[in-house]
This record gives sequence, structure tokens and C-alpha cells, in this order.
Amino acid sequence: MIKTIDPNNIPQQELHAYLLSAVAPRPICFASTIDSEGNVNLSPYSYFNIFSINPPIMIFSPNRSGRDGSMKHSHQNVLEVPEVVINIVNYPMVEQMSLASTSYEKGVNEFVKAGFTQVPSEKVKPPRVGEAPVAIECSVTEVIELADTPGAGNLILAKVELVHINEDYLDSENKLDTTKLDLVGRMGGNWYTRSSGDSLFEIPKPIRNKGIGVDQLPDAVRNSTVLTGNNLGRLGNMETLPSQEDIDRVAELPKVKEILESTVNEVSIHKLAKKWLEDGRMEEALALLYL
Repeated sequence: MIKTIDPNNIPQQELHAYLLSAVAPRPICFASTIDSEGNVNLSPYSYFNIFSINPPIMIFSPNRSGRDGSMKHSHQNVLEVPEVVINIVNYPMVEQMSLASTSYEKGVNEFVKAGFTQVPSEKVKPPRVGEAPVAIECSVTEVIELADTPGAGNLILAKVELVHINEDYLDSENKLDTTKLDLVGRMGGNWYTRSSGDSLFEIPKPIRNKGIGVDQLPDAVRNSTVLTGNNLGRLGNMETLPSQEDIDRVAELPKVKEILESTVNEVSIHKLAKKWLEDGRMEEALALLYL
């Protein structure tokens, strides 16, 4: 059964809950801004991403209050001082970040309330968060107000001017190390997700060449009761079909010979191919399925 929802026929709060639970995990923009009187604000927003590299543009959206339509302080501040520092949030700082999301009165400094270190920026007026693994100084090039109704978004286009990276999170090649970053993402309700440990995985894909595609796999493989959609996607990402030499070589492997010398069982072959895929033996798995 499928539940179909018309956004015009349910309460805004209910629609909000469905969409934010479905569109997740979302990266978090921990935005530090400043008003014309020098008051600092620090607030997290999960309507956020990077949208361009040349020019380098990030966008986040502070929604108007769902109750009275009032503007968030970050929104007000960038209209007065069009600058922002986007601080990236990782697990060691997530509880403090959540505390900073409290709706404190205008003029209250969330750096102080949440216990963060306020570090002067170099190119913009708002300070950056000293505990953040990455802090990005930005100039605000445009604010697109989608509506003035409760819950309406306000797209803040922020051009990257300077990037600060804590070197503890770099690898031996001087690149950001995903396994060290331990980033967090926003889910629905009070839920977050942590990008570390077993939750991290790699998916190899062709860079210069195109994958063969699932449509090139044998019918029996595409309709397998053993191989999952992810398994088929991994196979379809291979750059070339196996050669006859590849197939013959795999057929001589002890485990394969054992299967072939018994009553040939398609399920057994598919189970072995699935295990090889999980072990990273992709070429051999593909060749096995063409026996």
C-alpha cells in the first residue's frame, strides 16, 4: 500500500514532519552572523548544501517561524551585515550545537550559551567556531525570500571567501579524511546520524569510462532471488564485460569447480557471487555470473 499526501490537505506541521524525515540525512550549516550593532548569533540550519564550485557558492535557508512568521536572527543579520561563517559540525560538538539552536532572545550570544570558542575571522566580521573541524568564511551575495508566510524559506547564497581546516582532520596526503571527520547529519524529529565506523562505506565507480549497466547482465542475474539491487548496481558499474579468458579462469577456482561438479545450482552460484562482491572481488564475481 502507498500513502499519498497532498500538501494542501494536511496541516503544515504534519507535512514538515513527513518531509524532514524523508529528505535525510541533511548536512548542517552552523551559521555565525552579526548584526549592525555588533551582536553575534550562532544557529544551526539543515536546509543547506554546496551548489557551485566556480564560483564557490553555498546556500542555507533559515525558515520563518511556523507559528507567527517571524524571521530568524540569522536572516535578519545577513540583511544588515551580508556575511556569514559556515561552521561544519562533527560528533564531538553536536550536543553543544543542539543547545545553540534554542530560540534565545535577539542579542544573546550562542557562542557563550553553548560554550564554544569565538575565534576572529580574517575576511568577514562574524567570528568562527574554534571547535569546528572546518569553518568557511563567506560573503552573502543574495537573499531569496520564498514567501512571507509562516514556515517559508529564505535562501541565503554565500560565496566562499576563506576556508579554515583543523589539520587534525587531514590525512597523509593533506586531504580531509572522512573517517576522522566524524560528521553528523540531521534526520527527522530529534534524530541525527553519525558518519563514522560501520556507517561509512565506499562505492567504486568508473571515472573516465561508463559502467556496462545492469541491462547488460544476463536475465537470470537481473531476476536473481539472491542478488540485491545494490549487488546489481555494483555489477553494472563495472567498466567491461568479462572476457572468455576471465570466465575460464574463474571456472577453475576450487569453490567454483565444486559447484560445477555437483548438480549446477544457480542459487549457489549467485550466493558465491554475492559473497565475492562483499569481499571486493568484483571482476571475479562478474565473470562467475557469466559461466
